[in-house]
Amino acid sequence: MQHRPRGLDATRWLLAGEWRAHPVRLGLAVLAIAVGVALGFAVHLVNSAALASFGRAVASVQGRADVAVRARSAAGLDEALYAKLARLPPVQAVSPVVEVPASWGRLARPGSESRGGRFTLIGIDPLRAMAVTPGLVGMAVTGQVGTRPSWRGDQIWMSPALMRSAGVGTGGVFTLTAAGRQAQFRVAGQLAGAGTEVQLAVIDIAEAQWRFGQLGRLQRLDLKLRDGAGARAAVAAALPADAMLATPEAEATRADALSRAYRVNLGMLALVALLTGGFLVWSAQALGAARRRPQFALLAVLGLPRAGLVRQLLIEGLALGVAGAALGVALGYGLAALVVARSGGDLGGGYFHGAQARLGFDAGAALLFGALGLATALAGSIGPALSAAQAAPAQALKGLGDVPDPARVPRAWPGAALLLAGAVAALGPPLWGLPLLGYAAMALLLAGGVALMPALARLLLAPLAQRGSSWLPLDLAVRRLWGVPQAAGLALSGIVASTALMVAMAVMVASFRHSVDDWLVAVLPSDLYLHLEGAEAGGIAPADQARLAAVPGLAHVRFQRVLPVRVDPARPAVALMAQGGAASVPIIARADGPAPAGSSRALISEPLAWLYGWRVGEVRTLVIGGAPRRLFVAGIWRDYARQWGAIIVPLADYRRFTGDASATEASFDLQPGADAGTVQSALQAALPAAVQGQAQFGRPGEMRQVALTIFDRSFAVTYALEAIAIIIGLIGVATSFSAQVLARLREFGMLRHVGVGRRPILVMLGLEGAGLGLIGALAGLSLGLVMALVLVRVVNPQSFHWTMDLALPWPLLAGLVAALVLCAGGTAIIAGRRALGGRALQAVRADW
Repeated sequence: MQHRPRGLDATRWLLAGEWRAHPVRLGLAVLAIAVGVALGFAVHLVNSAALASFGRAVASVQGRADVAVRARSAAGLDEALYAKLARLPPVQAVSPVVEVPASWGRLARPGSESRGGRFTLIGIDPLRAMAVTPGLVGMAVTGQVGTRPSWRGDQIWMSPALMRSAGVGTGGVFTLTAAGRQAQFRVAGQLAGAGTEVQLAVIDIAEAQWRFGQLGRLQRLDLKLRDGAGARAAVAAALPADAMLATPEAEATRADALSRAYRVNLGMLALVALLTGGFLVWSAQALGAARRRPQFALLAVLGLPRAGLVRQLLIEGLALGVAGAALGVALGYGLAALVVARSGGDLGGGYFHGAQARLGFDAGAALLFGALGLATALAGSIGPALSAAQAAPAQALKGLGDVPDPARVPRAWPGAALLLAGAVAALGPPLWGLPLLGYAAMALLLAGGVALMPALARLLLAPLAQRGSSWLPLDLAVRRLWGVPQAAGLALSGIVASTALMVAMAVMVASFRHSVDDWLVAVLPSDLYLHLEGAEAGGIAPADQARLAAVPGLAHVRFQRVLPVRVDPARPAVALMAQGGAASVPIIARADGPAPAGSSRALISEPLAWLYGWRVGEVRTLVIGGAPRRLFVAGIWRDYARQWGAIIVPLADYRRFTGDASATEASFDLQPGADAGTVQSALQAALPAAVQGQAQFGRPGEMRQVALTIFDRSFAVTYALEAIAIIIGLIGVATSFSAQVLARLREFGMLRHVGVGRRPILVMLGLEGAGLGLIGALAGLSLGLVMALVLVRVVNPQSFHWTMDLALPWPLLAGLVAALVLCAGGTAIIAGRRALGGRALQAVRADW
């Protein structure tokens, strides 16, 4: 009478035994799952914290009005619009606002230590603001919360964060620079309601207009509307061309758009890493199932049904997933905390300048990413479970397993179909502004490449197997790999997956970095550059420009006026760049012929062409100087500095449109023999005192180095993911070959019985390992290059709206191939030494 083993005892016995026997191999699978979960969870936490911080900052600055009317450019609005809107029936109250970027101290260029900082300066009418945005007035405190401030012209109220940064307190004197002018104020109190994150200061609106050259101008009008479905539409219809309606929803969309592409790309790369972990789980489960087939056969004879065996292996996969998900959530939270502390909540991308993120634990996101880890582990266990359940118990009890049939050709069509599906997905358009089909293409290509490995191994080894070799170890190694392509496929899956991921990311980053470097060379042809930080609302006056141009040692000076212009309230502003002379930018498309009558020639950047659909040769309208201006798109230029677009117009046309003759940037060509340091010091001395704290000088070599340092910091997470992929791939090679060697004890025992010595067997194993490593490395390299093309040609243009030139880091790729081959061959030899002891002879004792 058969006695059925209790299911719970069998499950516990098999699970514990497998973990005791192969903790490294299973631990690697857990680590692979954990890495994908951790990266995805960390990216979500960091960006959620940064967006929340940025949202709080925006809410503090805007005062939470129903809607706001904003100027399209830093030049502001005619204050006569205030009276016009106040008379509209749907408008209950209007609060005029002057809002200008300001700075204190001396701002340092990126990459060096700053002795100052930037903040937002707001001028309000307290009586009007109390009816619309009482938060801006209620925040002002003179001594204790609830005390109404006395608004005098020389007083300023500062947020706690700004007070700490500037090192001033109530009653102190605070010197600031805004719109190219400098002024001193006495700190009247603290903006207690501004929170601890916002860099903000508030003064009286009349003082702001008088001291900072904004007489008759406003940057914003905050509105409180009466109930009514058409209130917003009525306000929008009354606006002039240089004004736009900014709703709270549009502002939230704009804040989200700042970093959406960046964080989605990092999140998708984390999911690709998770997919790689799924392949490693599949490899670990398949090798473990092959090694334990005698155990499974014994359980089947004792009464365990096939469904029970499948359930057992799925439970083992679930255990791997639970461990990986739990570890990944913990690692993800720790990584997020580290990133927030080191990079301020934007993952190095610089999208939320000055935002101080406060990290929180998102239980819903933790469950979601943990569930993805569980699903990945279970998906990687289904195939091995079904294969193990189909094994013949009689053969498995004798340790024979499934006898391979060399005449059976592995099926190539599933892998080819997946590769074809990936190629088709790569041709798809962006969905919701994101390259979702591009990432689906990468996943399909990765799955197709791994599925194709058995057929590819058979195809590549067929000529060697047919020719044979007089050297026994080589002949045995080739025939073994050719005759058992499924086993080769198991060993190759982890190699190909991790190698392809690493190669794809390495090529993408190298291509981007190379393109950025070439772009910097093209856009920095002069010897010295000047930039005024935070000077959107003002700049260097014409008289001061003449004084700079007269500095000895200069051969040529070119001034530029740069200011932000809002085209779409739901998107960040584009940069309007008024330049004198020929633009020194890399043109990638150009229109022939002169501009049509009544239009100005303009160059647009790649991102602007992507986002707004402008094309070369078209005539478009842009509001400049308070009126619509016709611009002839004469060319498109490559720009990596402004993701949301830039437009270059002639400086003479800009000054004719606006009457603004100021400048915010300048480039200087030196006379032969002139010393750059001496000229820079003279230029610094020639600047007016009001803007010296904002002035940043740079030389092309230094600016390139700073830019590339910022680039490397922005891609720090990607570099870390590359390193993790390499480590996982190398460890995966080692564990895969160790498991395969231990599963072939009977084969080695038979070879020893027929007279093959230990040394030829070890050489055979080394050649097998090196051969598999070479096939896997070359296949992963080829697949990775295809995936890199998807990243470079599809994902990046659809995410960031710019193109790049393909650059291959051959030293890194060659080193990776060599490392994989050496690791595979060396691991096979080391594992063979352990296996070729007494256990190899004892493994065939049943045949004595």
